[in-house]
Amino acid sequence: MAEVQAYILIQTEVGKAAQVAKEVNDIDGVDAAEDVTGPYDVIVRASAGNVDDLGKLVVARIQAVEGITRTLTCPVVHL
Repeated sequence: MAEVQAYILIQTEVGKAAQVAKEVNDIDGVDAAEDVTGPYDVIVRASAGNVDDLGKLVVARIQAVEGITRTLTCPVVHL
């Protein structure tokens, strides 16, 4: 089965990055979640069976984590 992979860039409320990264890391489909410095607070590597499943993962699971204010999904492409 071909997998769709993506990086999900997350902005959080002030002081929530570490907790958000910890909670997101426990979600099925998330390969890694790290809190970082810069314009985004957490960067996630995630994978799903197809684009629809990836969208459901982001909207239904990741965006539901308390403390997240905005996400940006960047699918990985192989050129």
